[in-house]
Amino acid sequence: MRFIFIVQIEGRGHMTQAMALQTRLQKAGHEVSHVFLGKGKRREMPEYFAEHFSCPVEQVASPNFITDKHNKKVRIVRSVLYNFKYLNIFKKSLNRIHEVVQEQKPDIIVSFYDFLGGFYNLRFRPKAKFVCIGHQYLAQHPDFPHIPQRRSEKLLFETNNFLMALGADLKIALSFAPYTSIPEKKTVVVPPLLRDDLPEPSLHQEEFLLCYMVNDGYGDDIMKWHERNREVKLVAFWDRKTAGEVYQPHPNLIFHQLNGPKFIDHMLRCRGLVSTAGFESICEAMYLGKPTFMVPVKRQYEQACNALDAAKAGAGIWAEYFDISTFLAYLEGQKTKRVNPQKEWFDDGERKIIAALEQLNSSERTSSPGQKITESLQV
Repeated sequence: MRFIFIVQIEGRGHMTQAMALQTRLQKAGHEVSHVFLGKGKRREMPEYFAEHFSCPVEQVASPNFITDKHNKKVRIVRSVLYNFKYLNIFKKSLNRIHEVVQEQKPDIIVSFYDFLGGFYNLRFRPKAKFVCIGHQYLAQHPDFPHIPQRRSEKLLFETNNFLMALGADLKIALSFAPYTSIPEKKTVVVPPLLRDDLPEPSLHQEEFLLCYMVNDGYGDDIMKWHERNREVKLVAFWDRKTAGEVYQPHPNLIFHQLNGPKFIDHMLRCRGLVSTAGFESICEAMYLGKPTFMVPVKRQYEQACNALDAAKAGAGIWAEYFDISTFLAYLEGQKTKRVNPQKEWFDDGERKIIAALEQLNSSERTSSPGQKITESLQV
């Protein structure tokens, strides 16, 4: 099979998932012939992402979320108005994707939660099957934990999911723990897409906490907490453009620019992970047996639900603010060496996702292939 990827640039999770899937597809004898990565003012493509692929990796303008002046909260209304101004530019991105699709004739186009994927599929109706991958699609599940009293945010989140997956033949929902698939929604639930170069869990542990924040404004919260707790060693990763490769405001506090291999090396050695409540980093921490302290990005309903779901799966604890003292108290109660509470589920990930894609490719588009595949791949 031949694949084309369309990948969201926000955070590191979607890029990591794309890298992991490419490795698994290659092992199974399939090919990724082209990768499109969204482009925005706030994010730059990490070198390690481009270096991973042997095929062309091309950036195209894509809708992005706008944050407040502190680069923390997501501003929904402003995001819509901002992106509306660039519709003609996004149209050029869609046309460019179509040029490559016509030239390379992929069997499957995979969108890693980028708006361009859904809009491209709606506008051009390509012959290739269209697949959407992301943990966000688990929100359709009746057993998924939703934050109460936030109905308007939930509606916006569900609308976002709908637009990302316009006309999808199959949605692949990545999950911290087992859930049954949802045939009527053409959604199959599979384990996380973890990078193959993740090291094996180690008994070796150093005394620092690892920190990761998807929006660099939360780095200021980390620094403020550390001003009152100088004795605690913190190693943080962010993507603040105005900072150098390394920023060290105190001997016990250091910030690195986002770097995948370096981040994983520190996670292997850390005592625990302090992070915004994304998906991929929490999964990696679970795999390596590291407890997590999750803080959802403000006004990002998806992350609030992630925190609930991850805590339910045994990943750790969550809070609304970066009060790391709470996490230190939690760690004091973790007297035994942790192991991944969902190891059996994680270990079955490669088989499940490759089986879903191969079955989709061999099915007839007119026969509701996504529903049949989810029925055959029930957990």
